Amino acid sequence: MKVVVIGCTHAGIAAVSQILKNYPEADITVFERQATISYLSCATYLHIKGTVKTLSDALYAEPADFVKQGVHMQMQHDVIRIDSQAHTLLVQDLDTKAMATVDYDKLIMATGSVTAIPAITGIENPKVMLCKTYDQAHDLCQNTAAVKRILIVGGGYVGVELAEGYADSGHEVLLIQQPTHLLNAYVEPELSEKVQQVLTEHGVKVVTGTTVTAFKENDTGAIDVETDDQDYQVDMVAISAGIIPQTDLLQGKVKMTRNGAIETDGYMQTSDPDILAAGDCALVHFNPTGTMVYAPLASHAIRQGALAGLNVFERRVRSIGTQVSTGMYIFKHTVACTGLTLAAAKAAELNAALVSYTAPYRPSFMPDAYPVTVELIYDRNNRQILGAQLMSEHDVSQSANVVSSLIQNGGTIDQLAFLDMLFSPNFNNPFDYLNIVGQKAVEQEHGYLRT
Repeated sequence: MKVVVIGCTHAGIAAVSQILKNYPEADITVFERQATISYLSCATYLHIKGTVKTLSDALYAEPADFVKQGVHMQMQHDVIRIDSQAHTLLVQDLDTKAMATVDYDKLIMATGSVTAIPAITGIENPKVMLCKTYDQAHDLCQNTAAVKRILIVGGGYVGVELAEGYADSGHEVLLIQQPTHLLNAYVEPELSEKVQQVLTEHGVKVVTGTTVTAFKENDTGAIDVETDDQDYQVDMVAISAGIIPQTDLLQGKVKMTRNGAIETDGYMQTSDPDILAAGDCALVHFNPTGTMVYAPLASHAIRQGALAGLNVFERRVRSIGTQVSTGMYIFKHTVACTGLTLAAAKAAELNAALVSYTAPYRPSFMPDAYPVTVELIYDRNNRQILGAQLMSEHDVSQSANVVSSLIQNGGTIDQLAFLDMLFSPNFNNPFDYLNIVGQKAVEQEHGYLRT
């Protein structure tokens, strides 16, 4: 049986790895536009600030690794057209420009996503750069050394991390976000303001609630930036205004949402029985609302890719869904999130409430007893936990994973209040901060449910 995988970043790599393990008799061909695979784009800002010495250090797999196992790795090959009825692909070698028709029995779409390009006059200027792929990151980092003033458009995870990277490397950084709060899709306004304060304290100028309208290169070579508020001048611009699924090849051939994300079932199967999809090109099942959503994350890509590989010939393992857990490390502060924000919960028409807690993560007699802020969102009807966000100079990332597990399994505020958690003054208080925020939610609901 011939399996073709289109795209070989995270989802594609995971899919191929599982096919090799579970279907060793399969004939696997991979088509990838780039010359490299497996680039972790979060390494871009880490390279800018000097944590990662070279971008190639963030490549965790090489095409040769799969070639040795019998995979036909067709690098720098572009799939031009898919004929799903005939089970064929039209493919172009980007080096020789030669075209070829390739047949398949099963197809795995792992084509990923592309950076959303805002409709801004002058955005085609070469000093306005993207930062998603390995090649884009390379160009961005190459140009960074020669400039002083950097504008970042977009205040999501990528934008905030780039701001830290540039500020840490001695640049003057301007961050412009169209919504009124940074990280607005991930955290409550209170935490957003804390993140903005940390950035400001480290020299980043943050402008929110503002739309960039034009870029114009002036006689000195600088970029004049026009917004709906005031104008600025910078030397280079990095765009991080979101991403969109790259699914043009399957338009009209499988079911998709309005934004082009591919609909799949729990086995990564599309509406075509011989096509599976995984990663940034596909939807995920979001457990807090029980709906399919578009949430492009590397963590989702590797899980979906693995499932696509496992299920390519038979339906073996079903997805357990996701809480869309995320985390970042910004100027020695950890920000970790899982599930819904209060605004998202209310938009989903849930009877949601929020409770906040801030206190030292461990006894005050211990050194560096950093305060931790927890925002907990829950459903007042059934008391189930819907989401949480945490921020501290202490590493609270695994606490978000604890809450994610509770949401996964329908955990309630009553269970969180008494959840068995280890205690040592080195790590926490006798009641962990997660216990305490659960207890505060119970108090807000006028006491525990009787059991």
